Amino acid sequence: MQHFAFRLLLGLMIATPSLCLAQSSELGNWLLYFGNKNINKKLNWHHEVQYRNYNAIGDMEQLLLRTGIGYNLTPGNHNVLLGYGFIQSENYVPLQEGKIGVPEHRIYQQFITKQKIGRVGIQHRYRFEQRWVDHNFKMRFRYFLSLNVPLSKPKLEDKTIYLSAYNELFINNTGTLFDRNRLYGGLGYKLNKRVKFEVGYMNQYFEASSRDQINLITFLNF
Repeated sequence: MQHFAFRLLLGLMIATPSLCLAQSSELGNWLLYFGNKNINKKLNWHHEVQYRNYNAIGDMEQLLLRTGIGYNLTPGNHNVLLGYGFIQSENYVPLQEGKIGVPEHRIYQQFITKQKIGRVGIQHRYRFEQRWVDHNFKMRFRYFLSLNVPLSKPKLEDKTIYLSAYNELFINNTGTLFDRNRLYGGLGYKLNKRVKFEVGYMNQYFEASSRDQINLITFLNF
């Protein structure tokens, strides 16, 4: 079962770019890397790169670079973090040819708490963002709830296939209160205590539209 699930996950990761090429731009592709470095027992360095495409590789929607320093309130369960992000968006404009680049600088604060119910791992993340979007200042609150369920073993350890799911709600401080909602489901493989891989499907719902993405994710702890 474990070897079959691993081959299935690997096949999905290899096939995903081809599937995206066969779709219209209604289906996007996100390549994501999340890294975490434990500086000591209390401090950690978070960093990530997200390359988002309107369809497959080659039509960039957004490049996101984010980093931050976290502090463990309790070992492994409660973490506060202060961070910075730079986001370069490439937006299509209705009735015009080409795209317009929109830079954004972002400072954010977040609190993460983790718990476990049986074999289900649960994570809550509360994030507050101060955003400078092309010289306009905005603020936003985000609530993220995720679940991880090991499949091939009783707990999430080395060489384990797992299910991953999350929902994230975005709330604005001005204008329209609702910004967006992201719903995700995926299949992951924990290689060892340092490395995990995931492939998943995400729906991003806006006030008047929605969009789907295939996500390919790498997690690295070192």
